[in-house]
Amino acid sequence: MNLYRQGKVPGSFYDGFGQEAVSAGAAFAMAAEDRLCILHRDLAAHLVRGVDPARALAQYMGRAGGFTAGRDGNVHFGDRTLGCVGMVSMLPDMMLVATGMAMAFKLRGERRVALTWFGDGSSSRGDWHEAMNWAGVQQLPVIFVLENNQYAYSTPLDQQFAVDPVERAAAYGFPGLSVDGNDVEAVFEATRAARERALAGGGPTLIEAVTMRMHGHAAHDDMRYVPKEMVEEWARKDPIERQERRLVELGVDVEALRAEVRATVDAAAEEALAMPMPDPGSAIDGVFADEAEPLGDGRAPWSGFTGSNGSAERRAA
Repeated sequence: MNLYRQGKVPGSFYDGFGQEAVSAGAAFAMAAEDRLCILHRDLAAHLVRGVDPARALAQYMGRAGGFTAGRDGNVHFGDRTLGCVGMVSMLPDMMLVATGMAMAFKLRGERRVALTWFGDGSSSRGDWHEAMNWAGVQQLPVIFVLENNQYAYSTPLDQQFAVDPVERAAAYGFPGLSVDGNDVEAVFEATRAARERALAGGGPTLIEAVTMRMHGHAAHDDMRYVPKEMVEEWARKDPIERQERRLVELGVDVEALRAEVRATVDAAAEEALAMPMPDPGSAIDGVFADEAEPLGDGRAPWSGFTGSNGSAERRAA
């Protein structure tokens, strides 16, 4: 947010302030062979999977060392070598991507699970229902995590739908359950159980993590449409403070931990700021295929920019 205010992050800025437990808890419950379709408010999931914070900050700032080497939106990134699928910003299209991957896992007979997150607003779209329906019909190994953060953009829940979206899961033939989205351990346990169920052939699960978006839809949104009392109520339920209290009871030095994290983030920011901006002359590099490639030879098409120095690396999927 500070980098954005300094004009170093182009475009707007989206964060998951107040709902960090949803992405962190779910990501920790998944195995290395699983695949995660991560959205713009779920930076914690990237970090859990091992994504380098410096590269993430470089991506936000459009630097050559970012995941897309300055060629895409600041939150449109992933590292598929770590099982993080680059996001599609038209929500909830990542549900369709996760469902497709789960279909591939089933067809191949692989013991793997796909997971994706989405907001309450996206559950009102048709492609959300298409993904739910296909996952239910095929009984796919996929987990859908509904980040119910009370507002789609600025529309409260009671004006979005007449029935809680978690209740819709039964209509598509699989379970839906609600958990406290500000309790990282509750989210972890719900996701762990859903993963075990998927691996056992039980099909998909819809998990509703009830939480609150404590910043506006994006940095340009002052969220004046949210009642002050509601913000104060949810501030008392902050997921990080809740987990801090648990750690203190276990004897963890929370202040030392915070200092370590702060130093890591500061070092990552310095590293990202030292990275060059992309060369304008290379703008179309990696956008179009520059060689004919026969279909069916087992090789993957151009996969984008994965090198830490912004160079293009073509890798097999």
